[in-house]
Amino acid sequence: MKSFVKSLRLKNHLLTAISFLIPVVCGAGFMIAIGLAMGGNSSADLTKSFTFWDALAKLGGTGLGMLPMIISTGIAFSIADKPGIAPGLVVGLAAEAIGAGFIGGLIGGYMAGWLVLATIKYVKLPSWANGLMPMLIVPFIASFIGSIIMVYVIGSPIGWLTAGLTHYLSTLNGTSKLFYGLMIGVLASVDYGGPINKTVFAFVLTMQASGVNEPITALILVNMATPLGFTAAYFFGKMFRKTIYTKVEVETIKTAFPMGIFEIVEGVLPIVLNDIVRCVVATGIGGAVGGAISMYFSANSKVPFGGLLAIPTMTRPIGFIIGLVANVIVTGLALALLKKRVTAEDEEKEDTATEADLNMDDIQIS
Repeated sequence: MKSFVKSLRLKNHLLTAISFLIPVVCGAGFMIAIGLAMGGNSSADLTKSFTFWDALAKLGGTGLGMLPMIISTGIAFSIADKPGIAPGLVVGLAAEAIGAGFIGGLIGGYMAGWLVLATIKYVKLPSWANGLMPMLIVPFIASFIGSIIMVYVIGSPIGWLTAGLTHYLSTLNGTSKLFYGLMIGVLASVDYGGPINKTVFAFVLTMQASGVNEPITALILVNMATPLGFTAAYFFGKMFRKTIYTKVEVETIKTAFPMGIFEIVEGVLPIVLNDIVRCVVATGIGGAVGGAISMYFSANSKVPFGGLLAIPTMTRPIGFIIGLVANVIVTGLALALLKKRVTAEDEEKEDTATEADLNMDDIQIS
């Protein structure tokens, strides 16, 4: 049984789909964040009178509304390659229509992909009709069966499950919120935009699609705070008269800081890879503090991405800012205390490695 589940590669297909999803979330998220920050209305009717900011907010919101279809299409494509695209899209649309939302799109993507594989394997046509398989037979059968199952069998239960989970999260008390935020903060911060972070992102995005904004706000906070915390660690190191970064790492910080303002955490990876354990411990501690504070104060971003641009969309921005500052300070202090002092030998090793990468003897002119 375990080997069978492993052969399904559920996690791999989900991560592939999320890699397609994130650019849409980033693009549409920035659009709606900027639009709302400038006074736009995401519910504006673009067939009537509207402002530029109304259009930006509306288009960004429309893009985010397509996430069930995008996750479904991405999973189906990962499972069945190009033949999975059309059924994945149609089943995702069915999930949205029946109110199954993001979770419905996610489950529908697996269903559509497996239906495509089953159709290709078991449906046999005369040789003269084989040309109809990729263009007509496969997309029709997989889309038809998948949509019917979504609408008449699994769509409503998924909707009930989502509603129940939404109600539970909406009624959490202070202690439960702290623990829940702590878990989001730790899990989101320890792999710097990797598989764990993406899995947490998929979950909290599901919650936001159901109207619960606090979990994804905690994720936004932690993703911002990690690069900012690495920057703060540099200054704490100076206060402690302790050099914690090499010259190359200091240059990395100069790039990672502005990336962090807009919630792009991967800028710190070159530093993390040089000292994984200490960096993970420091960011995990900081993420736990920031996530817990954000959830406790019910900070609630109306957009799933944007970093600093998400703050104007919040009805409780003060709680977010308090959590962000706390996360940055804790991460910075922990990193400054945990990291070893950089020695002249460390700098020399790094210079040697850089020279090896840029060895002029390797350049050949033919």
